[in-house]
Amino acid sequence: MGVHGVKAVFFDLDNTLVDTAAAGRRAIEEVISALQSKHHCGEDEARVICDKVQAKLLKECHDPAKMCLTDLRISHWEEAIQETIGGEANRDLAAECYFLWKTTRLQNLTLAEDTRSLLTELRKGLRLLLLTNGDRQTQREKIEACACQPYFDAIVVGGEQKEEKPAPSIFHYCCDLLGVQPAECVMVGDSLDTDIQGGLNAGLKATVWLNKSMTAPVDTSPVPHYIISSVLDLPAVLQKMEHKINAQLGNGHMASSNE
Repeated sequence: MGVHGVKAVFFDLDNTLVDTAAAGRRAIEEVISALQSKHHCGEDEARVICDKVQAKLLKECHDPAKMCLTDLRISHWEEAIQETIGGEANRDLAAECYFLWKTTRLQNLTLAEDTRSLLTELRKGLRLLLLTNGDRQTQREKIEACACQPYFDAIVVGGEQKEEKPAPSIFHYCCDLLGVQPAECVMVGDSLDTDIQGGLNAGLKATVWLNKSMTAPVDTSPVPHYIISSVLDLPAVLQKMEHKINAQLGNGHMASSNE
């Protein structure tokens, strides 16, 4: 499935190709259930612990040189448990919660069959690259869990680079990896701040925003070139781009014929 002038498509991973949010929700429910049944926590108490951990994850600053990610994340659970229940710190319970959460989340990360088919079809005419922000260990574990490596010509993890999305440097690094120009690439992702802004910063040919709810963003910037509600709608966007380019080529040809 080729398009004039488009040689590559970059895909975001989380909540674009795989439903990380849903996998995370299932993992949290599993921990809540374990805290209730094995550790005699009330449901409300268990939910408060999990809410606190999720808030800590959102604000997380991880320096691999100072602490391994596993230790940091067990500490999130340890603090949340102590803040909620009081008493002495319980590192063992924190570790149990962390590993249950992590294992359940990874087990629920799947690349859907129709998404696999889409990538296989696209790759017949285009080069495909997976571009994901995040900690190296976390993202590599997710990539392995959903077994998406065979569908891509290259995989780039932000945590392994000097800068992450939306910095132009990581997009230009991806272009160099595939041997293409920014103006020959399309970025597909669910984040306006990283995927769309990054694609625009880097001068890519087009940005495609995956907006599952199709609700208008609160902020009107950045403005993506195209909006889809499912990644499966991408071929229709590429077709639209093809028609647009053909029309421009046709107009250019007519203009030169008239000169």
